[in-house]
Amino acid sequence: MTSILNKLGKSGAVASLFLLFVLLIFPVASHAGEKSDVILKQAGDALATGKIDQAQSLFEQIPTPGPEGDDGEFVYSRMQLARISFSMKDMGKARQFAEQIIAVYPDNAEAQNFIASVDRESKPEWRKVLDDCIRFLPSLLKGASMTLLLVFVTMIVSPIGGLFIALGRIGKTQPFSGISWFIIWFFRGTPLLLQLFFIYYGLPALGITLSPLAAALIGLGINYSAYLAEIIRAGILSIEDGQTEAAKALGMTYSQTMRRVIIPQTYKRIIPPFANEFIALIKDTALVSTIAMVELMRAADQMFNAYFNVTVLVFAAVIYLIFTTMFTFFFEKIEYKVGVYERR
Repeated sequence: MTSILNKLGKSGAVASLFLLFVLLIFPVASHAGEKSDVILKQAGDALATGKIDQAQSLFEQIPTPGPEGDDGEFVYSRMQLARISFSMKDMGKARQFAEQIIAVYPDNAEAQNFIASVDRESKPEWRKVLDDCIRFLPSLLKGASMTLLLVFVTMIVSPIGGLFIALGRIGKTQPFSGISWFIIWFFRGTPLLLQLFFIYYGLPALGITLSPLAAALIGLGINYSAYLAEIIRAGILSIEDGQTEAAKALGMTYSQTMRRVIIPQTYKRIIPPFANEFIALIKDTALVSTIAMVELMRAADQMFNAYFNVTVLVFAAVIYLIFTTMFTFFFEKIEYKVGVYERR
């Protein structure tokens, strides 16, 4: 009986010690996490005010996590130190801080890509450019193909939609005139980004779920239809009233007058503003990256965040410039051909 009580007493003592250890260790861990948050905030403030040395000292105070890990403070602090060293051309320290992350988290892709960027700096310039082309261009060209798809579909849909909206706006028939006015008022008066957000994120609340591509095409198509409707309306109203009166004198109906007389003369007058809108469209397609659409801008942004290499942004800018130059040249040729009779 005495031996049993002794065993119970020892077990109770062990349990009490374990409980005391748990009670002690968790507040310490919690306190350590709070302390890290405070240090990171102070380091961020120092970095924002240009106090680089103070920020580095504070980031270095974040301890290496134990087996249980942390909430990402260590990785964030070491990556900030690595980027600061990289910007100061101290590649040795930059690599050292990134390797500290790899020592704790061997599969951390951000640190691995950063080390690759550090190694790249030691290569000749021609080799850097070649490596960047091999690494970035396939993904950028894939994103560029999606950008072209969005542009071409919108270029086909929006002039047709704009024509119907413009005719509805000019006409006296209700409710078509009111609906056309509302479309122009709403879609020209609200940001395209807000419209894309509503179509992709807001419509599911009403039971309508669309893919990113469908949401992008609908948003761009309606928005540009509203803008082109006003351009087409202005072009139609610029035609002299005598044209309409002459058509009526020949016995043409309103629809025949529009189709055979007014609209054909309108085309050559609206080509320059049309060209401006479609060039703006090439750049506006970058907004669809916010609804998980991987086009040129999103592809460039993803690779820039992964490799911390500004060259990918330069490549993206060059591709956008190529697209806008091609479209400018294309519309200039059309404008020249349409106006050939006026130059005689």
